[in-house]
Order: sequence, then C-alpha cells, then structure tokens
Amino acid sequence: MTEIIYLRMKKRIELSTRRQVYLKDIAYISAAPDYKKKLMETSIYRITKKDKNIVIIDSFLIIDHLTALNQGIDIQLLGPEQTIIQIMEKKKPVNVWIAAFVWLLLFIGTAMTIMNFHYDVSMQEVQQKLHFILTGQENEFPLWIQIPYSFGLGIGTLLFFNHWFNRRFNEEPSPLEVEIYNYQQDLNNYLNQHENKLK
Repeated sequence: MTEIIYLRMKKRIELSTRRQVYLKDIAYISAAPDYKKKLMETSIYRITKKDKNIVIIDSFLIIDHLTALNQGIDIQLLGPEQTIIQIMEKKKPVNVWIAAFVWLLLFIGTAMTIMNFHYDVSMQEVQQKLHFILTGQENEFPLWIQIPYSFGLGIGTLLFFNHWFNRRFNEEPSPLEVEIYNYQQDLNNYLNQHENKLK
C-alpha cells in the first residue's frame, strides 16, 4: 500500500554555518509517525564553500531523492516549490566611530531635507500669515506656532514609522517594514527564476 506524504517547503531559511542540510531544516512534513521521523532525518544537501552565500533547493529534486530512498511512498507537494538557504557569515562587532559618523551624516542630511522642503513651500511665510490672521499682529518669528509644529513633526515621524528604538506602538507594520518585505519577496522571486535558468 502506498503511503501518502505531504510536503511543504519553507520559503527561506538562514544558516550560520556551512553544514549538512536535513529535510527537517527546509520542509514541513505530514505523515505517519514512523515515516515522519525517518524522513525528517534524511540528509538532503551538504553546503560547501563553493556555494558562497545562497543555495536554492528545488522540491522536485527532493521528491526524486526521497522516493529513491523510500519505496512505496507518494509525496504530495503543497506550497512553495523551492527553499532559499542563505548562509549568514559571522558578523563583525559594530565600530562605534563608523556608527557615529553614519548617524551624524543621516542627521545632517535629514535636517537639510526638512529645511529645504520648508523653504520651498514658504513655511515661515505661511506661519507668519497664520499668526496675523489669528492675532491681527505681524510677527517675524511666531514661536507659539513654530515650536508645537516642530514637536508635531518629530512625533508624527515616530508614529509613521511605528518605532521608538525597539518598542512598537501597535501591531501594524511600518511602511519601512512593508518595503523591506516587498524587496525580500522580489529578491526571492529573482533568485528562484535565476536558479531555474541556470539549471
């Protein structure tokens, strides 16, 4: 009697070292307990230095490999057809001077961007006009408008990005996280297509 095995590949995994990759690392399996334990410990691939930092394992190669090793099984594939394995090298400790330089550069760049935007839209003139409309007096620096506006600009940016250091304000992903997710999806699709052309 043929045993039906359901196999779902993981889209992407990260490994810290070059090592033997087992089926349990790259896929989820639904099967009878005796089959499941045996299949999970099946060696699939050995990552070496020639693989560099990305390896793509195709599900059809896994199905061929598993059916050759285990007679009388029928593997049903669910979900993604490939698993992308990214080998993460050990990260060097962050240099405080480089981090401080980058932070300073970004801070100055952001400040210049905001100031140029406000100059382009004549924000000071708008605030002076608003002060005149509300009070009937002219004032070159209406601080009672400018100071709350500046605080509001900072608080609005924090709320928009939904982060204060490692703390989140709510469960919604920030626009930056959505863009990173979309970029990762596009990168995964490109790697899968590129791998298929090469093979």
